[in-house]
Amino acid sequence: MKFINIGFGNMVAVDRMVALVSPDSAPVKRLIQDAKDEGRTIDVTCGRRTRAVIITDSEHVILSAIQAETIANRLDDENLDVEDPGEEDVL
Repeated sequence: MKFINIGFGNMVAVDRMVALVSPDSAPVKRLIQDAKDEGRTIDVTCGRRTRAVIITDSEHVILSAIQAETIANRLDDENLDVEDPGEEDVL
């Protein structure tokens, strides 16, 4: 199982992530509020402004103070480290 750093030493399992979104739109703000009301929110911002929202397969909503683009870049870097079993070196 692979984990990715989402800020301040907090990690999330890459396999459990469904979506990574910005918190600026009204539907995402509603999603966050509904999750808070139902107790499905995990706030790892350490009191800072929310800059990314991660939605998991268990419908938990994780709030991060790291930019969504930064987390996406970390995901891409993580995927580059794993070799595709279908790739073959061409000489």
